[in-house]
Amino acid sequence: MRQDLDIADVEDRTKIRAKYLRALENEEWHSLPGPTFVKTFLRTYSELLGLDPHLLVDEYRATHQEEEADLQPLATPPAAVGRAERSRARPPGPPRPAALLVLAGVVMAGVVIVGVLLALGLSADEDPTSRQATDERPRARQERPAAQPRARPAGVVMRVAPEVPTYACVDTGAGTDVVFEGTLDEPRAFRNPRRLRINLGKRSVSLRANGRPVQIEESPDPIGLEVTRAGAQEIVEGPTPCG
Repeated sequence: MRQDLDIADVEDRTKIRAKYLRALENEEWHSLPGPTFVKTFLRTYSELLGLDPHLLVDEYRATHQEEEADLQPLATPPAAVGRAERSRARPPGPPRPAALLVLAGVVMAGVVIVGVLLALGLSADEDPTSRQATDERPRARQERPAAQPRARPAGVVMRVAPEVPTYACVDTGAGTDVVFEGTLDEPRAFRNPRRLRINLGKRSVSLRANGRPVQIEESPDPIGLEVTRAGAQEIVEGPTPCG
């Protein structure tokens, strides 16, 4: 809105379809093709608007990105099933000379392979070191620990997007140092392992706590909010940050 752009202008300049741009604006991640496309769209859109693409992508990874679904095995094509059933139903014909030659070659190759394996087995019996190494290989594979699932980042994430420039002050609890104090004129995200508090001079902002929108009642008065892992609530008693 500040740059006097509409969705059609952004679509023409970024080559991103309008429906995907609207999904980004509304954070409707299920309407987008997948996490890789979401991060690419976020970078392209934010760079066009002059925003920090790393901040938006990091916030998406921390709050919205889910593990990719396991790939399912492909089913056997119906045509292949039909050919297999016809092959089983067809009665065996008399053996052909070429088939007999191939069969004889396979038998001879099998005899040679068995002889080589027997020779190797005798050599291994004569060398105790070789047998010990062979016996320990499967055991080493069995003792390898299973991969642990990757844990999602824990903590509190608060994103503030002002509709108009507004004063804001952020700390991590009563009596703690101030994290930020000044005028917010563009979206900004804050993070802390346990708690965040914010004092807003104007209520015309879009605020999300841990990825969920927070409903702020309209009023000309400033408001103080405390955000934890359980969500956000208004600070009714006690001083607000920088209050």
